[in-house]
Amino acid sequence: MSVRRVMGIETEYGISHPGHPNANPIRMSGLVVNAHALAAERAGALARRWDYDEESPLRDARGFDMSRADADVSQLTDDTTTANVVLTNGARLYVDHAHPEYSSPEVTNPWDAVLWDRAGMAIAAGAAQRAADLPGGHEVVLYKNNTDGKGASYGTHENYLMDRRVPFTAIVAALTPFLVTRQVFTGAGRVGLGQDGRGSGFQLSSRADFFEVEVGLETTLKRPIINTRDEPHADPATWRRLHVIVGDANLSETATLLKLGTTAVVLAMIEAGGPELGITLANPVQAMHRVSHDVAMTAQYECLGRAPMTALQIQRAYLEAAQAHVAARPDPDPQTKELLELWAEVLDLLGEQPRALADRLDWVAKLVLLEGYRRRDGLDWSAHRLAAVDLQYADTRPDRGLALRLEQRGSLRRITTDADVARAIDQAPADTRAWFRGECVRRFGGQVAAASWDSVIFDVPGRNALVRVPTSDPLRGTREHVAALLDSVGSVGELVAALGGGTGPGR
Repeated sequence: MSVRRVMGIETEYGISHPGHPNANPIRMSGLVVNAHALAAERAGALARRWDYDEESPLRDARGFDMSRADADVSQLTDDTTTANVVLTNGARLYVDHAHPEYSSPEVTNPWDAVLWDRAGMAIAAGAAQRAADLPGGHEVVLYKNNTDGKGASYGTHENYLMDRRVPFTAIVAALTPFLVTRQVFTGAGRVGLGQDGRGSGFQLSSRADFFEVEVGLETTLKRPIINTRDEPHADPATWRRLHVIVGDANLSETATLLKLGTTAVVLAMIEAGGPELGITLANPVQAMHRVSHDVAMTAQYECLGRAPMTALQIQRAYLEAAQAHVAARPDPDPQTKELLELWAEVLDLLGEQPRALADRLDWVAKLVLLEGYRRRDGLDWSAHRLAAVDLQYADTRPDRGLALRLEQRGSLRRITTDADVARAIDQAPADTRAWFRGECVRRFGGQVAAASWDSVIFDVPGRNALVRVPTSDPLRGTREHVAALLDSVGSVGELVAALGGGTGPGR
């Protein structure tokens, strides 16, 4: 068992035009993405079109396809009209309905997921600043959060490649209690209760109140705890891409690491036939909400066939199963051991002195900040000033965002360095197909007609038709695999010829 697997994060950013609450978010989001595209175009490293031919957003893991007539418009992610940029780091920046979204490149471990997610925040913030600097532009602020406080929510989705042979029913059964309770360390914290935030109080998660069903295909209506979208972006006979939509947008790098790392560990146990915990929540949706509202983390949740358990007890059961799983196998990799040690340390502190985690977990850091304001000014949880502090925590501007300022003071731990982030803004992970995609955009941007997770399409001078190079294997097209080839060619025509005229590193 290992924490290592192909994974990635998609983040939709909240967007506003200060002083203009009725500004059109779709137009603002397009302005942000196009501002980045203009800068990339000047550098000669730009691919503006996404290849939607392999997209299947309505295919359900339960064995059927939803018809387009029955789908909500928000499910039709194969919309070719949106502003879109494919980046040299292998990522995608585009407009997802009313939000700019950064979809990170594929990585092979949670530490790299943290790094390229952090690079995405810097890219998004830089694009917002470029939008303001354009002639006729105006200030645009992006927030790494999940709700506008008025009843709307937008996602931070995780993606994990896993073995197609695992029955989806086994995934649902083993993963649901884990996802419901992991918010004790992944929650970003939120002022207000309920989808519209009108209930007075503070909760662990900014996203939990928006989940309404246990299993389903939707992502914006009737949101499910387990999403069934079956769109692997890889060989479908071998791989399943598990699309996890319950997570919060974390500013804390430690929380992001735990979110991706613990989930990867649980998926490894599921692939191995476990974990056999005998934990089935009687009402997962209700528990999802209650866990978030229970800041003391003492509430017990009814389980079928056994005594009620707290969220921390459920998480401890998963941790102990993972520890036993690793102990039974020789020479676990260092990253897996480190992740399990961090998971154990955080659960111990949550049970004994949660305020000690203000330097590692978003909800604790935010709560400590808010309680300071409440004590100083005698504020009730319904005070608008507290909601404003909540929003400012997620501000992506380095001089305004409270989480970023906590980092600058050393009060919120970092895992990445500024040098690492600067590199990840420009360069793709070396050990996945993202490297080939990113380098093609960098070297041949003018001839990259389109790209996607599993293809790069070239406009080769002298050819009457576009040439598709498939990249269906996420672990090929790496720097080790294709760097020498790319260095040996002087044009996109030579590259395509060397790849056999359209059979590329993914085949």
